[in-house]
Amino acid sequence: MTSSKRNDIITSKRTARETALAAASTYDAVSHVSPDVKHVLLISGKPSPATEIVKRIGAGEWTATQVLEAYIARAAHAQSTTNCLTEILFEDARRQATELDQEYAATKKLRGPLHGVPMSFKDQFEITGYDATTGFTHWSNQPCTENAFLVTQCRAAGAIIIAKTNVPQTMFAFECNNPLWGRTVNPWNDKYTCGGSSEAALLAMDGSALGVGSDIGGSLRIPAAYCGIYSLRPSVDRASGHGARGCRPGFEAVRVSYGPMARSVEDCDLFCRTIFGEVDPSHRVVPVPYRPVDLPKKLKFGYYFSDFLVRSSPATVRAVQETVDALRKAGHECVEFSTPLPANAMEVFVALVSSDGYRKMLSYLQDDPQEESLFLSTLGTKLPGFVRNLICWVVKTFFRDNVFPRFFSLAKTKTVLEFCEFTEKRNKVVDAWYKEVWDEHNFDGIIAPVQALPVIPHGACAYLSGLAAATVLYNIIDSPTGIIPVTRVDANLDRLAADFKPGETGGSTLFEKRMYQNGEQTVYKPDGMAGMPVGVQIVGRRWDDEKVLAMMRVVDEALGPRSFGPGSWEMRDKLVG
Repeated sequence: MTSSKRNDIITSKRTARETALAAASTYDAVSHVSPDVKHVLLISGKPSPATEIVKRIGAGEWTATQVLEAYIARAAHAQSTTNCLTEILFEDARRQATELDQEYAATKKLRGPLHGVPMSFKDQFEITGYDATTGFTHWSNQPCTENAFLVTQCRAAGAIIIAKTNVPQTMFAFECNNPLWGRTVNPWNDKYTCGGSSEAALLAMDGSALGVGSDIGGSLRIPAAYCGIYSLRPSVDRASGHGARGCRPGFEAVRVSYGPMARSVEDCDLFCRTIFGEVDPSHRVVPVPYRPVDLPKKLKFGYYFSDFLVRSSPATVRAVQETVDALRKAGHECVEFSTPLPANAMEVFVALVSSDGYRKMLSYLQDDPQEESLFLSTLGTKLPGFVRNLICWVVKTFFRDNVFPRFFSLAKTKTVLEFCEFTEKRNKVVDAWYKEVWDEHNFDGIIAPVQALPVIPHGACAYLSGLAAATVLYNIIDSPTGIIPVTRVDANLDRLAADFKPGETGGSTLFEKRMYQNGEQTVYKPDGMAGMPVGVQIVGRRWDDEKVLAMMRVVDEALGPRSFGPGSWEMRDKLVG
């Protein structure tokens, strides 16, 4: 494909998006919340969660059309602010809303548990009549002929899909940028990224009531934390990936999880109640419906402040500590613990995902230029062995860093034998985690940092991709993991200690210097990050997805009222410094 043709395709796709967006009315806080539309977007001054939307429509107080028009306007506003949307489904959504309203008027019954809920899907999910480009120019203008199974499930339950959302190039980075659709910015501060899925940006601005994403290294969790929303990474195969495109077909060593992103724990729970248990055409989904759980009055949580690869920022440490303090105040037991296993998990992850030298993944770029966010992740596999070894020696010798070389040395093409050996090491890490953490301590759940930094500026993923280790751990172990927004960066409380020294506590000197002491290029700047969300991971044992949701509710209630959830973005100017 010539450069001229590629640019023509990009222009054509973006123009078509703008044309479709023009069908939205301008969001107006008066017209979309006034009594004549029965406060469609607001309840007690705040936008309604998905659960409330279904309840109000079922009571005959709202119609699906009223709700839809409010969210269409809000989604268009989110797009103009963050560049979060790809394919626009507004006209199809309006037809679906009309059908739902006619059906309800005739029967007085809801179609299903998601009746009238405006939803969005990560761009990789196939929807009949629309492209699933996942940011690749050469996948443009090839409308899908079938729906992904999750799309079918949600529509059968009454959901109305209004748009698809942006992704990182190859979906293997935690910055959302690609040549076709461009860069998505954080809704709280456009100097920072939204993370590896723009679903989070759309939901943070109330442009969707419920979103669906995927996670192979943190893409359900990191964006949720960066944007101050909720999410759940279910155990693999609790939700279907049938009809969701990816860049690693056939790669089974680290499998993708599919799950909800939302503005409340209740909405994550609603998704799981609706989706879990229905077998898809590939028969890979575990045929176990949602199982309600009764938690003991006193729970036992383990917690830690760092993933032991890099030292966590003061904001991240405070988020974990505030969560622990709130749980203890509510009568729960919290025990700090330490284990070297996160580093072992990261070793296995790097070794396995780089086993083909990223040839398959990068082959999908074709004529698109590679985004800078993939620089460090893919660098090792592109170098001759002696150069890679030399870099490791230099970093060890002159930077006194034994952590970075440990992982960088593994980023190389593997033989089948080596691949099998690392797969066995993965299984041993999982066994060790259950024996040394779950079984030894008998935890109900774990409170963990989402990442060492609360958020990163655009471009930082190029050199700090290793920060994903904090989330990668639970992909290797395959633990159901939820995200709860806890607090916001405070420029006064979250300053780095004056005597801080990179690598002093055993983390990567190279990473920590770039993160905390790199002059004007320093990434962690509490003054610039003031007001940005900081969250935590709530982790459970494999298949305990319902228990994780219940524990998320316990944590959310223990933390009490905070500046998150529906309507919180309206306070941006007051919250963000």
